[in-house]
Parts: sequence; structure tokens; C-alpha cells
Amino acid sequence: MGNLTRRDLLGGAAALSSVALTGTGLAGTARAAGDAEIVIGTTTSLSGPVSSIGVQARAEEAYFNMINDQGGVGGRKIRFMINDDGFNPAKTLEHARRMLENDRVLFLFGNLGTATNSAIVKYVNEQKTPHLFLGVVGHRWGDYQKHPWTMGFGPNGRTEARIFAKYVLGKKPDATFGILYQNDDYGRDYLLGVRDVLGEAGAARITAAPYEVTGATVDSQITALRAANTDALLLGVTPKFGAQAIRRVYEMQWKPKFYYLCSGSASINGVINPAGPERAVGIMSGGYMKDTGDSRWANDPGTQAYLSFMKKYFPAGNTSDLYVQHGFTVAELMVKVLRQCNGDITRERIMKEAANLKNVELSLLLPGIRVNTSPTDYFPIKQFQLMDFNGRNWNLQGEVIGDPL
Repeated sequence: MGNLTRRDLLGGAAALSSVALTGTGLAGTARAAGDAEIVIGTTTSLSGPVSSIGVQARAEEAYFNMINDQGGVGGRKIRFMINDDGFNPAKTLEHARRMLENDRVLFLFGNLGTATNSAIVKYVNEQKTPHLFLGVVGHRWGDYQKHPWTMGFGPNGRTEARIFAKYVLGKKPDATFGILYQNDDYGRDYLLGVRDVLGEAGAARITAAPYEVTGATVDSQITALRAANTDALLLGVTPKFGAQAIRRVYEMQWKPKFYYLCSGSASINGVINPAGPERAVGIMSGGYMKDTGDSRWANDPGTQAYLSFMKKYFPAGNTSDLYVQHGFTVAELMVKVLRQCNGDITRERIMKEAANLKNVELSLLLPGIRVNTSPTDYFPIKQFQLMDFNGRNWNLQGEVIGDPL
């Protein structure tokens, strides 16, 4: 297939259209299905304050290597470009511009971080480039009207906080809440979710303790929340500060009646073990993926497929690491989207298929949890199952729960 012209690409009045600029800028990047490769780009933190999460991209890379060994997608191999931004938004924008303007990257996938994705979301949408299944949990990443080319993956923090708050109030209707949260869109979603449930009249029952991602510790915030004598402690944090908070709560011998760690920091390898597993006993979180180290999933076909993949394609990875499991899962979904394009591998078609996923099963999703999207629903996962930590692994509690509001 020859090069497409701007007229070809803009033919039809589709709201989401691919764009190929000539001369300077994005020449040829809105490529069609005839290209020999599918070039995908990402930005992540292989260094910096959240470097423990960067392993997600390595797992994604390994998954694409497996697909290439199987013949690729429609006979086309995937080339995955990983760029380390060190959790620096300026670096993220620099990398994104280079990939789209110079490196012939077709679309972006799995980019990590709220602040870092915020630095590029306007630019990427202006270029009409898919920006898919991001490593974020913010509610804003499902705004299909403002950012029609951008989509997150996991349940957003606001939904997660609503589920936790409803659970707490079901046990103690007059409960008070202490919320440690990162002072950005990522962290504020946890505060907003609890406020959604309590309403304006219940705002006085919340003690909020924000921290900056550039801060050294969260010790003073935990001390303030302890002094407020709150019933329910919610940690809306990134991994480094999650481990710090767990250690500090334990050192203070504080035992909140309800104690919750956000799902994005529920990695045993990345957070619980650095904090000390004995210090995390009794903490709750929300899960939507199987714990592959749990014997209950030993004979599960999805788990077996994952473990076989890890043995052959990512032997250096920790099979029990939540971030590795996440990388495997979103890469599996990305390949499903590409295959759903039926050979029409263009930006417009990729975005169309990403927004038309129906009851999709993935290897490591918990039973009953499925991926569903539509042109007016950019939240692929909208369900959780509560779980608590027993000193070795996470125990699932109750049934799968959707957003209570």
C-alpha cells in the first residue's frame, strides 16, 4: 500500500480522524496497514521517585516480543520504544514530541504517571494520536469529550475511594476518615471519592493530609492523621510513600478501625515487602487481577499462560509483582485491540476499536471482571473486589463491586 495523502486520511467526517502532515512536523506518522512494523511508544519511570513501577513497561515489551515470535499482528511485527522520563513531565513531553515527530511512532501506549501524562495529553490529542491504557488511575483519564484520543485502564481512584467509603459506612455509619493523598489529580481523586459518598454535610468528618511527590517523607502527615483520631485511614499514594506510610503507622502503634491502601500501590514486591509484610497485616485494598502466587489460581488457565510467558520471555521479572502483572494485562488488551482492527492498522481505526470493547476477558482479571468501553465510556475496568493482606498475600473478600454512585 502506498503512502496515504492528507485527503485520503481525512476523507469522511469521522470525529476521530488520522492526520498526516507534510513538510515539517508529523510527516507520515498516521501510517496505514501496509507498513512492515507497528511502532508503539511509551514513557515511563525507569529512574526517579516511582522507578519501581517502571517494570510495567519491561513486561509489556516482553509480551510484544512473544507476539512477534508468534508472527506479530496480521503479519506485522511490533516495535516498542521505551523512554525513561524519570517522572519528570518536561522529559515526558520531550520524549513524546520526538517519538511522534521523528521516530514514526504510530501511537502511545501504557505511559506512566498522572503528572507526566498531563504534560502530554493536550499535545497528543491535538495530533490525533491514540494514547491508550495509561498507567494512571485518575477519573480525568476517562473524559472522552475533552480528550477523545486518551484512555486509561484500571478503575480510577475516585471509584475506588467511593467503594471503600461505602464499605466503611456500612460497618460504622458515623465513621470519620483520614486521607493521605498525593497533591495532584491522582491523589485528589481519593479525597473526592470519599466526599462524593459523605456529601456536603459529611465534609467535616474528613481530615485531609496532602503531600508533594518531591517531598522526602510523609511522617508529619501520618502524625497529623493519627492526632485527628480518625476511624478510617485511606492511603491514596504512589509506591515510595505507600511503604513509608505503612512503616510509620506501624511504628506509632496506630491501629485504625479501617485501613486502606490504594490499588495502584498494592504491589507486594514494590510496596508491602519494602515496608515489611508484618507491618501491613490487616490492610485492605481493591483488586481486579488474580494473585498469581495464590494457590487458588494454580490450575487457572490464565495464570498458567502468564507463568509460561514469564518463564520464557521475562525470566528476570518477579511473577508476583503487581506491576509486572499489570504490564502483561494491558499488553494483552492492546494486542486484542490491534487484532480487532482486522488489518486496518491506522490511528483512527485503533481508537475506534479501543472505544468498542465488549465483555473482553483477559488472562489475569478476576472472575466476573470484564473490559467494556464505548464511544461515551472510556473506563475499561469499572469493578473491584475488596481484599486484605494476611502477611503473605492478599485475601479476596465478598463479591465483585461496581461504582456505588
